[in-house]
Amino acid sequence: MSESSQFRLLAQRRFAPFFGTQFAGALNDNIFRNGLVILITYQGVQILGMGYLVLANVAAFLFILPFFLFSATAGQLADKYEKSKLMRRIKLLEIALMSLAAMALLTQQYPILLFVLFLTGCQSTLFGPVKYAYLPQKLHTDELIGGNALVESGTYVAIIIGLILGAETVDIEAQQQTLLALILVAVSVLGYLTSRQIPRTEAVDPNLKINWNAWTETWRIIKFAREEKSVFLSILGISWFWFFASALTIQAPAYTADILHGNQSVVTAVLAAFAVGVGIGSLLCERMSGHRIELGLVPFGSIGMSIFAVDLYFAQPEASLSTMVSVGEFLSHEGNWRVLADLALLGAFGGFYSVPLYALIQKRSERKHLSRIIAANNIINSLLMVGAAIISIVILQSGFSIPQLFLFIAALNAVVAIYIYSLLPEFLMRFLAWIAINVVYRIRPTGLENIPESGPAVVVCNHVSFMDPIILGGSVARPMRFVMYYKIFQMPFLSFIFRNAKAIPIASKNEDEALMKAAFEKVDAELAAGNIVCIFPEGALTTDGKIHAFKPGIEKIIARRPVPVIPVALGRMWGSWFSRRQGGGIRKFPGRLFARVPVVIGEAVAPADVTAERLELLVRTLRGNLR
Repeated sequence: MSESSQFRLLAQRRFAPFFGTQFAGALNDNIFRNGLVILITYQGVQILGMGYLVLANVAAFLFILPFFLFSATAGQLADKYEKSKLMRRIKLLEIALMSLAAMALLTQQYPILLFVLFLTGCQSTLFGPVKYAYLPQKLHTDELIGGNALVESGTYVAIIIGLILGAETVDIEAQQQTLLALILVAVSVLGYLTSRQIPRTEAVDPNLKINWNAWTETWRIIKFAREEKSVFLSILGISWFWFFASALTIQAPAYTADILHGNQSVVTAVLAAFAVGVGIGSLLCERMSGHRIELGLVPFGSIGMSIFAVDLYFAQPEASLSTMVSVGEFLSHEGNWRVLADLALLGAFGGFYSVPLYALIQKRSERKHLSRIIAANNIINSLLMVGAAIISIVILQSGFSIPQLFLFIAALNAVVAIYIYSLLPEFLMRFLAWIAINVVYRIRPTGLENIPESGPAVVVCNHVSFMDPIILGGSVARPMRFVMYYKIFQMPFLSFIFRNAKAIPIASKNEDEALMKAAFEKVDAELAAGNIVCIFPEGALTTDGKIHAFKPGIEKIIARRPVPVIPVALGRMWGSWFSRRQGGGIRKFPGRLFARVPVVIGEAVAPADVTAERLELLVRTLRGNLR
């Protein structure tokens, strides 16, 4: 596929009407919510005696609460029923709710608006599982990153437009908000019209019996999510992103009014900067990941989120002394550009962080349970978003400033990231590999289609440098278990990486026969579990750049467990800092730093045709003269 493949989806019926429908829904949510917040913050509206600082967090709580209460039911409905029809009915519900909101705006019944906000959260709860479960039914695996990136970026473009319309259509001087009311109804009707073009999408579990007990079903779907560790930890990661983003964006109106001393237009600019960042970061994911699910972007994103949240504190730690009544005046102050840049970069790194996690959930989840797993994601998301609102209220009511809240969230983000990556080192390993193949070297993999998407296989490769496992692991989307010489496995620092990557240490029979036998047992167990095992049959790093004779251990492995064997050749790594000289020592830095490194993956060899000599010849042929 081409690098612009994600945008081709916008011209295809399997994606475009769905994209338009979810875009209209996100747009309306944000017009309504932002218009309500602007009314509360700048018109001095009080509801049930609550002022704007508390009301902003209460409004966020009311919108989020239904995700916790009704996601379990929504997930079952999305798995049981045909999805295009379900989406159309949800959009009809949106028209009814926006009509009620319009009536409340025209009659100044502001408590009704809070009730409608809660019902809008219910409607969004119904749509969420359908939305994310629809994508893997209509998109190929190599389109998931691009499809999710478009949805994520489209959502944040809708947020930007919603922010602008929500702010600009509120007449601060008037009591009746006629224009806002009309726009809410019009956008909901537009969303319904686009939903009518969504192609039929069959139910994945039509015989499912709906369990209306939300409490018991919630625990049941969370069990589905926990069946695959990487899926559940991805859900926790996404939920943390929503905690982080909510804690920042909920405070935007108060931060703008109290710290930046700006009006509602400045609020829009502040939130738009964050939204633009998320959209750009999301769209860059496909290019940065090479059209595949690259988990290495997740730690990269979390690091950037903490760095720029800390810088946001230093950009404006105390209230501004001057009042700004327009965006132009706000931008005329040099320091405010730093605030907007921090928010945009926070959003961009949030996109790097969240898009691969959504794609991983869609790829690794059991298809029959996917909508319910997405519902579990929404439940945990809602818990953390409610938690963000509660913690924000507690911290702000304790006398801390909003910038100090940002600093606290940045530190907490670092702690949570370290915890998640310690539970699933695959994220950290992919990050190190991603850095290696995008910064240290310029990796050029070919033949990736020869790696099976599922099932066991053995990869055999020539052994050129200490970086070989990281380069191979970063080039292939599926996790691989590397068999390596035990002394390399035990090297300081590298040992930590190899252990967390579930590498298998091995020794020769003369050195440690028990370790050798244990290694063969572990290899067989990994293949039996359906994993890919990578071995370097030469048994040692080359000291002259040549490919040496393959040892017969590969034949023993295949004799015991007949699986396909995939030959792979690495080129241009000999002579790098991480390769060995003829005398046996490591080469001097920098060696072939930033070199183009071809990774050539050949066609699989059937178990019956596997011999050490044949595999050696294949790897030699694949490498050619690129020593």
